[in-house]
Amino acid sequence: MLIKAQESTTSPSIELTPLIDMVFLLLIFFLVATTFHQTEREMQIALPVANSAGPISASLRELIVNVDVEGRIIVGGRTITPDEFGTLVGEAVELNPQQKVTVRGDRGTAYANVVTVLDICKAAGIQEPYLDTIFDP
Repeated sequence: MLIKAQESTTSPSIELTPLIDMVFLLLIFFLVATTFHQTEREMQIALPVANSAGPISASLRELIVNVDVEGRIIVGGRTITPDEFGTLVGEAVELNPQQKVTVRGDRGTAYANVVTVLDICKAAGIQEPYLDTIFDP
């Protein structure tokens, strides 16, 4: 006796109920968080005045180094020598051991000029200098 398998009359579908539940939970979260944020703004608090104001924690910015066609090192719009660059990077690493450096070499410069800058960065203690390139198809 031959038994036929039952054919399924329903088509596969995506269950949307969990997705809708998550959307409503996120909506409630953002509504509550926005309400608390607004309440903090409306408080009448007289803030103290500081004589020498400054940020509580100064975040150190990334150091961007440009190497032009002639091999000159340019940092912050100023041309500096390799010795000055080594001192600058050394001071930056002393202030922040996780200092980030981006080296941008002109496409017409000799690669040896860029390698010199990367060597100075490594000698100063930069863990991973970033070599910036532009994709030009």
